[in-house]
Amino acid sequence: MVVPDGVVMTRSVWACNLEVEFELIHKMIGFFPFISMDTKFPGIIFQSNPGLHQPQTNYAMMKANVDHMHLIQVGLTLSDCHGNLPTFGTSNRFIWEFNFCEFDVTHHPHAPHSIALLQRHGMDFHKNRNFGVSIVRFAELMMLSGLLCNNHIQWTTFHGAYDFAYMVKVLSYRFLYTQPLLPPNLVDFLQVVKFFFGNTVYDVKHLIRFCPNLHGGLDRVSESLGLDNSARKSYHAGSDSLVTLYVFNEIKRLYFRTENDLAKHKGVIYGLEFL
Repeated sequence: MVVPDGVVMTRSVWACNLEVEFELIHKMIGFFPFISMDTKFPGIIFQSNPGLHQPQTNYAMMKANVDHMHLIQVGLTLSDCHGNLPTFGTSNRFIWEFNFCEFDVTHHPHAPHSIALLQRHGMDFHKNRNFGVSIVRFAELMMLSGLLCNNHIQWTTFHGAYDFAYMVKVLSYRFLYTQPLLPPNLVDFLQVVKFFFGNTVYDVKHLIRFCPNLHGGLDRVSESLGLDNSARKSYHAGSDSLVTLYVFNEIKRLYFRTENDLAKHKGVIYGLEFL
């Protein structure tokens, strides 16, 4: 199923078309190796002390949340070095949004306000439960897709700690076939992220620390940059991954003029950084 998102089409992925969509991604990855990612999950149920912001503490709280909850959506936007998206020989440009079946809103832990927010923006948890992608099969196809363990690929997120955490958890199904847990400590977690996602990972939330007058969440940063989000489907992983790409490319153009300016920030995940 393809849903219009302005001039970009969202390829909505369910159990019935999972293999076909991964075949397309596999064919495209060599030409579009710049990947922007966003995830949707059931919120945060464990909170740390507001006065504590040490990376180890942040990781412990994130691990507690991710270990207890399930992934809902993953959005992937592929682009080339100029920011162009795949077209498959047509005038339409494409991004991907994967919908998962594991989360049951009636039984599984979640933050009610986060679930209500997703529902207000069109999330259909009943449909996900009945027609969504199996996490185990998704992990298997991810490992075969060329997206992972590939140092020719660049990954970009916005405030990406939870994005990478849920992906690490998902990919652990490939090896455990049981309910996996995140690594016990931050150092091990960052090593696993590097193993799967390579050396070139950027977190835009970290990058905007070095961009005068930019602060806040993805919406606020995008608006501050003057980007047109009129066609955006807010709080949908596919659309948010696309906006993350646009924000990243714009701040790179404005604030990081050389590759060396940008490269010194690779591998730093906001909130988990050892500076």
